[in-house]
Formats: sequence, structure tokens, C-alpha cells
Amino acid sequence: MPFVHNLLLAEQNLHLMAKKRILILGAGLAGLSAAWHLQSQGIDCQIFEKESDVGGLCRSKNINGFTFDYDGHVLHFKHRYTLNLIRSLLKDNLASHQRKSWIYSHRRYTRYPFQANLYGLPSQIVKECLLSFLKASQKQAPEIKKRESFLAWINHTFGEGISRHFMVPYNRKFWTIPPEELTCEWLDGFIPVPSLNDLVDGTIQESKKQFGYNAHFWYPKRGGISSLARALAEPLDNIRTNCNIAEINLKKKEMRLASGEKERFDYLVSTIPLPRMSGIIGDLPQDIKHLFGFLRWNSIFNLNLGVKNKINPARHWVYFPEKELSFFRVGFAHNFSSNNVPRGQGSLYVEVSYPFGGSIDKNKLIRRIKEDLKEIGIIDREEHICCQDVNDIKYGYPIYDKNYRESRAKITEYLLMNDIIPCGRYGSWRYLSMEEAILDGKSAAQRIAEIKCA
Repeated sequence: MPFVHNLLLAEQNLHLMAKKRILILGAGLAGLSAAWHLQSQGIDCQIFEKESDVGGLCRSKNINGFTFDYDGHVLHFKHRYTLNLIRSLLKDNLASHQRKSWIYSHRRYTRYPFQANLYGLPSQIVKECLLSFLKASQKQAPEIKKRESFLAWINHTFGEGISRHFMVPYNRKFWTIPPEELTCEWLDGFIPVPSLNDLVDGTIQESKKQFGYNAHFWYPKRGGISSLARALAEPLDNIRTNCNIAEINLKKKEMRLASGEKERFDYLVSTIPLPRMSGIIGDLPQDIKHLFGFLRWNSIFNLNLGVKNKINPARHWVYFPEKELSFFRVGFAHNFSSNNVPRGQGSLYVEVSYPFGGSIDKNKLIRRIKEDLKEIGIIDREEHICCQDVNDIKYGYPIYDKNYRESRAKITEYLLMNDIIPCGRYGSWRYLSMEEAILDGKSAAQRIAEIKCA
């Protein structure tokens, strides 16, 4: 009776696992997903969140009738499983959109992506970009080598014209380091590569063809992006908020909160930003502690604005590659959902990237952002702004430089050896979408569920 035998073993393992203390650090999407998938299998766990609400960066605020997310967030799906899960959680509170994104450069708007839409640019720039792309396309298509310089890949793939007029300035502005210092380990489909025919079509006329992983996206109809986090959290037990983790003692398998309270654990799922773990885990071996110093990231300053009139009704977001403008992207949240704003009004989120460990004069930056928005005509005058919200996000995106792979791999190996499972964009220190963060939480739960109990 092998089936019955296997069933009994599974029940025995679940019984033994129920005795294990599983703690999840952080109630962002990855942490909530890990808990949701564990508890769906009948495995108990506790979540500890330092903020007063769940969601991590996938939270929203309601200010004077405006719903502002903590920076811009939209959902896009590569996996049927995730789409079905989100649909089951949000039910009728989910709308799909065909992306309408643009690029502003040379004092004009062109369709995204730049490398497939040269129509409307100055003729000399069109000529330079087209000829250099043609020259690059005549060579053998480059294989993406993970450790290759991102700059080399850009030039090999698109030619020096597109590289000079968009790829280099935009990525320098976004990542805050020169593209030659980046590797290609983060690409994974994030940058569309058009064919020569696609580029020609987008040069002689305005192309309507969609490119890229986020050509189609989803967003809640009501409540902003926090609706997703709250839907994941709603069926869960044992979520504790306002719990800041002060120390993790690996020898004692014990976690201490800032309040002084101590919690024993058998397994930790950590979504805490990986660089922070060097200051939380006590008695780290010197060679491991040294590796944390190689982790780099950018930080994101997010300004949300409510305005008295509808703006940019045909656009979801715009990219800004030129260094003269302070921001790298501006999005229009009222075009994601009309419920994000009072009737007849609009809202926008503005993103500015700055180097990790750096500091900014927030008031000065806000003034410059508003001046830049007026300069390019997104807002008419400051008197039209009726509401604002500021979010200074310390950990924006992990930077994939020459030290990234080895440092992250060795740190991750050490944590796993000590029953800590890094999870999510920040915990595992990878450039993940929201869907990927949810799936990473699922993977962490599966890893725990599959552990052979002694």
C-alpha cells in the first residue's frame, strides 16, 4: 500500500513541522506570500513587520481623497499561477490595461521603447541611431553573458547611436553608476530588443506595436496597490506589526526585538534588505561580514502630487533620460484607476534616483522637481498642486556590479546553512518584479515544507 504509506509519512512530517517555529521577517509581498503558502499547507508561522501596516513598499496612503502608492507599482504576469492567485484574492477589484508609456528627450515625446520608436526625433539623431543599429545588426547577434559589461552589451546590441542618445544616459541616471560598471545579470527580458524591421517601421511612422515584459499590466480598481497586500494578509494568522528586529543569535536560534522580547526559531524567512543583516546577525564570521561591504544599491526619492485638473490622459508613465531633468520617470496614477483621485482631478508620482549611502536636500529637490515639471509642461503652475506626499526609499534596486554575484552567493550560502532563507527583492537581493516576489515567497514556503524532519 505505497499510497497509504506515503500519506502517513506526509502527515507525520506535517505533525513534526508543526512543532518547528517558523518566523517570517517582513510583511511585504514576499513575506506575505511565504506565510500564505505555508498556512495553506497547514504549516504554522509568525510574521514580524516593523511598520504599523502590511505591504512593505506595496502600501498606499489616502490623503485628502488621493490614493498615493509608495512609488509607482503595477502588476504584470508571466505565470498563469500568479494571475489566478491574484484574481482569486482581489476578485472584482482588478483591472487590466494596455501600457501607454513614452520617452521625453530632445524636447519631444516619442513612444517607448526608444530603440524601436525613432519617429519624431530630430533627423540627424534618427540617422545616427538607424545607421549604427544597422551596423550592429549585421554582426552576429551577441549572446548575453551574465558577467559582461552592460555598456558592451548595449553597444553590441543597439549600436552607438541608441546607446548615446538613450541607453547610456537613462541607465546612468537610474542606476547612479556608469553602465560599464554594471554586468548583464539583471537583464532577464527587462530591455526589449527589436528587429531591424521593427526599428524601420518605428522610424518611418509612429508605431503602435507593443514591446517588453510590461506591455500589458494590471492594477486594483480601488484602494491602490495596498489592496493586494491586504488581500494576501486577510486570511493569515499571527501577523505582528510594529516589531523591529534588533538582533539574531544564530547559536541560540533566537531573535530579539527592539522591545527586548525574544523569540526562538527553527527557520527564518527573511525579507529584510540583505545589507541590513550584517548589523543584525551577531558574531558573523569576519570573511562573511567583509562580503556585505561589496553590496551596493541605489535609493529612490518619490514625490507624489495631487493636482486640480486631469493631466496626460493618454499616458501611464514617461521616461526621462536627460540629465538636465531631475527625475528618471513620472507616472500618472489617475490613469491606473480613476478611484485614485477625487472626481475631475489628477495625480502623478515622480521618481529620482540617488547613490546608495548618499544624502539629499529634500526641500531643495522638491522645488527642483516642481520647476522641471513646469518646464516640460506636465503642470501649468504650482498653484494647481493641491496635495503632496514624500517617500524617501533607502533601498531601491540592488546594483549588479563585478562584485555582486560572488558576494551575494557566499552570503546566501551562509544564511541557508544557518536556516535563514533570504526571500524577495530585498531579502534575496535581486531585481524582482512584484509577481516574482510573490513566487519567491512561494518557493521559500516550499523549501520549508520539503525539509525532511528528523
